[in-house]
Formats: sequence, structure tokens, C-alpha cells
Amino acid sequence: MKLKLTGHGYKYAVEQILLSMFPGEKPEYSFDTVIGSCELIVESVLSYGAVYAQGTTVIHCGGKVYRGVARVGLKRLSNKLLTDRFLQRVVKQSFFRAAVKCTGTQPVWGSLTGIRPAKLASAALESGASEKSASNMLSREYYVSKERADMCVRAAGAALDLKKKIKPGDVALYVGIPFCPTRCAYCSFVSNSVEKSHGLIEPFVEVLLREIRAMSDLVSELGLRVITVYIGGGTPTALPDAALESVMATLQSSFDFSGAGEYTVEAGRPDTITPNKLGIISKYGAGRVSVNPQSMSGHVLSAIGRRHTPEDVLNAVHFVRQNKMALNMDIISGLPRDDPEGFGSTLDAVLGLNPENITVHTLSLKKGSRIMLEGTELPDGADVAAMLGYASRKLSGGGYRPYYLYRQKFTSGGFENTGWSLPGYEGVYNICMMEELCTVLALGGGGVTKIVSPGGKIERIFNAKYPREYIIRADRITEKAGKIKEEIQNAISI
Repeated sequence: MKLKLTGHGYKYAVEQILLSMFPGEKPEYSFDTVIGSCELIVESVLSYGAVYAQGTTVIHCGGKVYRGVARVGLKRLSNKLLTDRFLQRVVKQSFFRAAVKCTGTQPVWGSLTGIRPAKLASAALESGASEKSASNMLSREYYVSKERADMCVRAAGAALDLKKKIKPGDVALYVGIPFCPTRCAYCSFVSNSVEKSHGLIEPFVEVLLREIRAMSDLVSELGLRVITVYIGGGTPTALPDAALESVMATLQSSFDFSGAGEYTVEAGRPDTITPNKLGIISKYGAGRVSVNPQSMSGHVLSAIGRRHTPEDVLNAVHFVRQNKMALNMDIISGLPRDDPEGFGSTLDAVLGLNPENITVHTLSLKKGSRIMLEGTELPDGADVAAMLGYASRKLSGGGYRPYYLYRQKFTSGGFENTGWSLPGYEGVYNICMMEELCTVLALGGGGVTKIVSPGGKIERIFNAKYPREYIIRADRITEKAGKIKEEIQNAISI
């Protein structure tokens, strides 16, 4: 697609709509094509009048011309932050309106392209809007479907309920274990197969223990309170028993978790879950475990490179319940060799296990995954829509409520990932992380510390992604802790 921008440089805003409405197209800014040719051409113009700033998009496609317009009052452009926000919005909406005319389709998320759509609903609710008004605003101003708008509002309500309980100095703690038994076909996370990287586990854990102690000193010195703990990955239960116990024992002895109402370990792969591992997890204070089958169909599991069986899932859940822990479960819509009937059977089987929390993901088509490299055949957007529609009806009917949601690029059909829970079992860490309600202190491989100031400004500090890189950079732990301390102090003083 040839793009010409006039009066603005908001390339990213334009490309977000391009990705949503024309997923097979790539942006090209060398505008040397004659209008009227067979190429797809987009002209995006930002202009100013006496009262309004106007975004105008003209799409030339197949000899036809499609036009979209959006405006914002100049009075609303009161500072640089708001000016950029509103001007990008009119650029995006004008492109969206023209693209809907051109394609004849309107995505369920309308013109929204961000990761956290519930934030818009939260802002409306906090300003005094009713749930109905907030939902109508999303549909009216951003063309979001009624079902998605209602989901957003319900998730926003859960976030605002939690926000009222969070106090200054409250933080979430994340520990990243970047190892898995094998790499799934759809995976884009930074994780190493334990089969290939077993020799890295011991030195990785040694460095992690040092980082745990350094972070606990910082938390104690600044008088912070840990309100939620999440050990994720990767697959933490891919660690040998002794390594897992070492990590959890050091966490328990280093931090005061008396203020943590939630402590979760992502067991993830059912083939890594044993009675002994769950005994260790329970012994050191975790009360919630994630068991993520992704599918309960054997042929789908085989297609995505999972070595476990549906029976392994049942056994893992049995072990969790034996240890009297709450249960999270994840499934994915849009997997290879799946269809709406098979996905429905998966959801029904998972519901039969009575988990307190179910997250329904949409397959994200990441460039580095085996699915994309091998060109695997996948369910189309209509099938994924049917899967998610069934999930919404079935979960709502079963007493579950959407409490957080987020979107990713390159998802099948442009759909979302939604966390559903029974009342009182909302995942505190998930809400804090996605809605950025408090600082998240991240340890381990690939961990990203997010320091949230009272005004909403966010500073990010990154750990090394890969185990070998993380080990090599062990001498930077003290330096990183000092930087985090400085940023938190700056945030507190704002």
C-alpha cells in the first residue's frame, strides 16, 4: 500500500489502522504512483480551520475513491499531550471510516487499535458516566460492537474496584522463569527448552536468588508492600524440584508477603505438573496455580507441539485440588486443526473442572513462531468469531464475569484475550499489570519492571531476555536495583 501523509507525521497511527483493516498490506511511503493505477493508494491529510482540526483520508482502490473525515475542536488541543492524542485520533478515525467503505467490513473493535481498550471505559466511569453511557460511548465514538463495549465496561469496573483498594507504596512482584519443556508452535515468548538448555538452569537460578535478595532489600528500605505475587515464564514448573524449591524458599524468606492477597504460580504445561512440585508450591505460600491446556483435543495438541494429553490435564487439576489451591486455566481460540465444534468441546471440558478463573486467548500470529514459518492452515476469522461467541455465552451463563482484557497485534480476526472469573477470584496481578494500577517489580529472565507514578507516568526497566544473557549480566543486579530505587523515589515525589 502506498501512503502519502500531508500536514502530519503520525505514521504509527496510520499504520495501526492499516494493520487492522488491510492486514496483508505493508506501508510504502515512496509516493510515485499515478492516481488511478491499480495500486492501493492512501492519502492522509491533517488540516486546520478556525474551529476544528480535520483528518481526511482518501483511499484509491480498483478505480474507485473512498473518503473518510474526522474532526476535533481546536479548544480541546490545550497542551502537547492532548494535542497529539486528539490529532492522532482524527487521523486514525478518518482512515478507519474510509477503510470501512472500501472493504465493506467493520471489525468488532471498530477503530480501536491499542492494547488496553478497557482504559477508555475506566476513564468514562471515573468521570461519572454510567455503565450504559460508557458502553454507548465506545460504540458511538469508536464503532466498537455492543458485545465488546459491554465487556470493556465490565472489565473496567473490576479494575476500578481494585484501584480503590490499592494504597501508596503497594507493588506487584513478578518472577520470570524463561524455561519450557519444549517450544509450542505458536510461541513467541522468550523461553528456552530445558531439553536444550538444561545446563543453564543452575547458574540462572543462582543469579535469580541474588536478584531476589537485592529486590527484597529495596522493598524493605522504601517501605513498600507486596500485594500480589506471580511466578510466570516460560513454565516455572519446568524447573527441577530442587531448583523450584530454592526459588520459592528464597522468596518466602526474603519478602514479607503478609499483605499479598494473591500468590500465583504458572504451572502452565500439564506435563510438568507433579504432586511433588505442587507440594512445594503450596508449602511456600502460593494459593493459586495456572494449568493451561490450550485445547482438550488430542489432534490440536499434537498440531501445536504439545506433548501432554487431555488426561494429563485432568491429572494436573486433581493434584491442584488435592493441595486446596485455586485454579486458573487458559485456552486458545484459532489454533491449527481446531474448529468451532472442537473449541466448544474444549471449553465445556474445562468448565466441567470448575476453575475459578478461565482466560480465553485468541491465537496471535507472531513472525518467529513455527506456525508462521511453516504456513500452517488455521481457522478463519468467522470460525474464531464463532468460538469466542460461544465462550462468551457459555461463561456468562456459568456465572463467570470478564475482569480484564487486552489485545495483541496479528491475532486471528483481530480479536482479544479475555480473563473470566467467578466473583471474588479476579486475578489481582493480571489487573494490576494490564491496567497499570501500581508498580510492578519484575525479576528473572525477560522481566520488565514498570514504575507507575501517581500521575500515571510509567518508567520501564528491562531485564535481559535470554537465560545466558541474564547470567552474563549478573554483575548489574546492584546497578539495576539502584536505578529502580531512584525511579520509585522520583515517582513518589511527583
